[in-house]
Amino acid sequence: MDKPCCHSPNIVANPDDPVIAIAGAPNVGKSTLFNALTGAGASTGNWPGTSTEYSHGVWKARSDRANGEVPLTVIDLPGSYSLDPMSPDEQLTADLLMGEDRPDATVVIVDAAHLARSLYLVAQLREHPMKLVVAVTMSDIAGNRGVVIDSASLQRSLGVPVVVVDPRRRTGIEALAQAVRETIAGHTPRARAVVSVKGMSRDQCNLTLEDDRFAYLEEAAALATSNTDELRADMGDRIDRWATAPLTGPLIFLALMWGIFEATTTLAAPLQDWLDVLFSDTIAGWLESGFEAVGWGDSWVSSLVLDGLVTGVGAVLTFAPLMAIMFVLLAILEDSGYLARAAVVTDRMMRRLGLPGQAFLPLVVGFGCNVPGISATRILPLPRQRLLTALLVPFTSCTARLTVYLCVAEVFFPQWAGTVVFAMYLLSILLVVGTGLILRATLWRTMPDPPLVLDLPPYQIPTLALTASVAWRRLKGFLQTASGIIVAVVVVVWLLQSIPAVGSEGSFADVDVADSLYASIARWIAPVFAPAGFGQWELASTLIIGFVAKEAVISSWAQTFNVPDPEAGGGIAGLSDALHRVFQEASGGYMLPAVIAFLVFLLAYTPCVATLAAQKREIGLKWTLIGVVLQLAIAWILAVIVFQIGCLLL
Repeated sequence: MDKPCCHSPNIVANPDDPVIAIAGAPNVGKSTLFNALTGAGASTGNWPGTSTEYSHGVWKARSDRANGEVPLTVIDLPGSYSLDPMSPDEQLTADLLMGEDRPDATVVIVDAAHLARSLYLVAQLREHPMKLVVAVTMSDIAGNRGVVIDSASLQRSLGVPVVVVDPRRRTGIEALAQAVRETIAGHTPRARAVVSVKGMSRDQCNLTLEDDRFAYLEEAAALATSNTDELRADMGDRIDRWATAPLTGPLIFLALMWGIFEATTTLAAPLQDWLDVLFSDTIAGWLESGFEAVGWGDSWVSSLVLDGLVTGVGAVLTFAPLMAIMFVLLAILEDSGYLARAAVVTDRMMRRLGLPGQAFLPLVVGFGCNVPGISATRILPLPRQRLLTALLVPFTSCTARLTVYLCVAEVFFPQWAGTVVFAMYLLSILLVVGTGLILRATLWRTMPDPPLVLDLPPYQIPTLALTASVAWRRLKGFLQTASGIIVAVVVVVWLLQSIPAVGSEGSFADVDVADSLYASIARWIAPVFAPAGFGQWELASTLIIGFVAKEAVISSWAQTFNVPDPEAGGGIAGLSDALHRVFQEASGGYMLPAVIAFLVFLLAYTPCVATLAAQKREIGLKWTLIGVVLQLAIAWILAVIVFQIGCLLL
């Protein structure tokens, strides 16, 4: 592959600005430090594999602003234990650090609780003419274990500046900025090689380097580390005896997930009701009065704004409190270190069923969003593993689907909404496992199954700042989607619903939805879903819209049923009545089996066009199309089975 250029225009706004790379092993606080320095929206998670592509931003320290220094461009590299790449993301790190246009300085993050292991990358980088700064993290965790790091001693051993930082609490940042500035200016010595290799053969060179590196690491770590008399029993080890055990581990994981979904639906209900009234009553009323005042009460502009934007986008935004609470709770689990344990627990189950162990990491990311989950397949060493995992990621239930689950669950199962959503996520895991077994048994019978190698991060008390930052970044992404692609979809749906179908009465923007071009197209597709119990055009049409973005399912329903006024039975209440009616008609009286079948189809079929674009980039057009056919086939078959069995049982 071509070596990326750290000074390319898409990374550095001003080519003269210094470029700083942040490198280190997974789980040492690398991305957290990057966010603390730049305030950028890089992905932060307390498990490996969250940054398969580097991020970049501008670092403006307080001391830099005071001294009039030019800003530093910071790039966050994928986690890597060494310069010997074992996967595409580690190859990217090696290429960026060792390429011709390497960074002006590299900050290597090392874990104070596992110092010798973290220093291996430092040892390799010291053998090349580059400017290094070492940032020591996790010193509080090391202190809890009775280990104290002497940064001055470590600096003398390494021959490069060493700074202790706590990116979660934003301490040590200014000292790091000063060390980086002095290193760039040449006021500190460059890293010096560990050993001279002149006159040696290649094999002798490799053996000598490895022996010398390990001796050097042991000596440097021993000199810089001391044990205190305050060694306390590691609470994390005692917790892990239960959290990662074969029997109690899955039970704890399931209980936590159920609690999150239950808390989300319970706590968000009052806020959701308030937003529902705000959009469907207050804002819609103001705008309607304004249009009538200027004589546009019956115009197409009024229809677009009220029936389209306010109704459609407003219906999606009422779920913002649900998403916010969900993101906060998940961020707490991430920052605490528990999600890595969940990876171990779930990996054990998946490996028994024949799935590749390392594939769990991108699958975990996929539960947040399928697009970065597919990109995260680059952490896998074998092409066939990356291909298989990229085909499985779309079956993980992303947060875009969550809004639809919550809407349907609150309408049809109001007392059990959290449990219904929890069941959908369980079904998502079963889909991943089942599809993986089918693909392994048919296409990749001989694919090796290496064990999952994962450094478990220490348990930590979540910080308010980091939790709020991660939750807000994810909520902002949801809101940006609502203000971007959802608006575009809403406008397209409104346009199709405003055009009379051939042979129907009415005029543009003055036609019943049932007589519109939108309904005409949906009626042509609806019979495909009749065996699954939702072969009504109002339901089939929203699945077509969901192919673009799952959040748009709710907005298309709101537009189709046109229920913006709470006093007239509108808002969520009006939408509930309309959905009950249409599912009852479509299913021939077997409403609940049809609703469950609809949710199953929504879970299993193609997530969105953005996911398809990510798949095409990673695995090519051919396998992307194969994946779409597979998803649609599985979704339809499962939906039909669920509905038909449900009808027999009722």
